[in-house]
Amino acid sequence: MPATRYLYVARHAEATPDESGLTEVGRRQAVLLGERLGGVALAAVHHGPLARAAETARIVCDQVGGVRPQVAEEAGDYLPYLPERDELPDESADATLARLAGFPAAEREPGPGRVRAAQALFTGPADGDEPRHEFLVTHAFLAAWLVRDALDAPAWRWIGLNHANAGLTVIRYTPGRPAALMLFNDLGHLPEELRWTGFPPELRA
Repeated sequence: MPATRYLYVARHAEATPDESGLTEVGRRQAVLLGERLGGVALAAVHHGPLARAAETARIVCDQVGGVRPQVAEEAGDYLPYLPERDELPDESADATLARLAGFPAAEREPGPGRVRAAQALFTGPADGDEPRHEFLVTHAFLAAWLVRDALDAPAWRWIGLNHANAGLTVIRYTPGRPAALMLFNDLGHLPEELRWTGFPPELRA
């Protein structure tokens, strides 16, 4: 009998310019994110293979205790879906397609296959009799895709669902019911000076 899964999703904390790890701000963000999750009985912590995601997950686990981070290629940094022009709003279609085409092939081409694998691993009801709580440290694009999927929005609509560094999203997967987006990009655990990193300046609150 499947049980409810609660998936806690966060974009990694702020990275250094060379993306080899976290900045001091990023480490503080990760500590506070871990403290916020301290009251959750996490059964698993997953993270992408890149250094900024791995370091965020390690710091969170240090705060939470009782769980070790697990690396998952499916939680990496890639484009989950590349739309056709006729799927997009006409006024922004050309600019959107040009921006997506600028990403390296290594981030574009394997994306659709990886996101299907990610959904199989991280979404939907869990096995077992008890509710399961899992934490996923990933990147902005996969976080956006999971939100889009939970809302059953069109495939292209992952574009524009921005996530700040260390913002918290929670999705509930209950057997026999649609997925429920319980929290989106919440920054309540961060003081003002640590919020909105990773967001374009024009979108910052």
